[in-house]
Amino acid sequence: MSWNKRLLNTPIIGDITKKIASMKVSNDAKNIAEHFTQFLKPELATTDELRAEVFKIRHNVYCEELAFEEVKAEGQEKDEFDDHSIFSMIKHKPSSTYTSCVRVVKSSCEEELLPIEKYCLDSIQNESLHPSNFKRTEICEISRLAVKADFRRRKSDQFKGSAIGVISESTYSETELRCFPFIAIGLYMAAATLAIDTGIKHVYVMMEPRLARSMKFVGINFHQLGDAIDYHGLRAPYYINPKIFMDNLTPGFKSLFKAIENDICEQLSELKLI
Repeated sequence: MSWNKRLLNTPIIGDITKKIASMKVSNDAKNIAEHFTQFLKPELATTDELRAEVFKIRHNVYCEELAFEEVKAEGQEKDEFDDHSIFSMIKHKPSSTYTSCVRVVKSSCEEELLPIEKYCLDSIQNESLHPSNFKRTEICEISRLAVKADFRRRKSDQFKGSAIGVISESTYSETELRCFPFIAIGLYMAAATLAIDTGIKHVYVMMEPRLARSMKFVGINFHQLGDAIDYHGLRAPYYINPKIFMDNLTPGFKSLFKAIENDICEQLSELKLI
């Protein structure tokens, strides 16, 4: 199976590409926000214990499932960028299980490179939005988004029990299942809050082009900076900033963002990070 096809079935793409296009997004989004907040909660990984949970989720997805990275004996996937990153997870409230994670890689000096700067800098063809044009403290990269198999549900998996996981109807209610395809969107919104509320003005991400296109259905308009390259599959460099994010977010999904923002900001405030 090609990297492209694999990515379409990964937690990075998840159900977003395959389901959002067929939904009446504007009408459903308000209900999704209600369901999301009822069953799911964004949570910052601020302790060693919670960060270990992040690394375990990443290992499960990136090493064991996708084989993008080698399997580690300790069962945790980490890299050099974690030392200058902020992490968020989304918890399933009824089971107190962490469903997914994402990180925001920040930079306080020239030595603290973003992943896109170290590995994919040549892919950025838009010189006006090159990270070198901006203050180090005002740039970041969203990366390592991962959703555990138990919290992904594709129509094709309902009958064959895919190796990457199917939600059991006996374990999760139908109401809960309605919000699970939006976990990845929730992660991007949590990352957006972490960026906006800690002074970031310029955000980068390497993602599969189909994911970027699907995100436009909810009004998250990433600007492509160059051609797609083979980097853990077919990915391209993208850019977004707080103004682009807030100006284009569809009204329905603004409700979801506000709910996530309130949760994240409350935690940031407690940590005296804002």
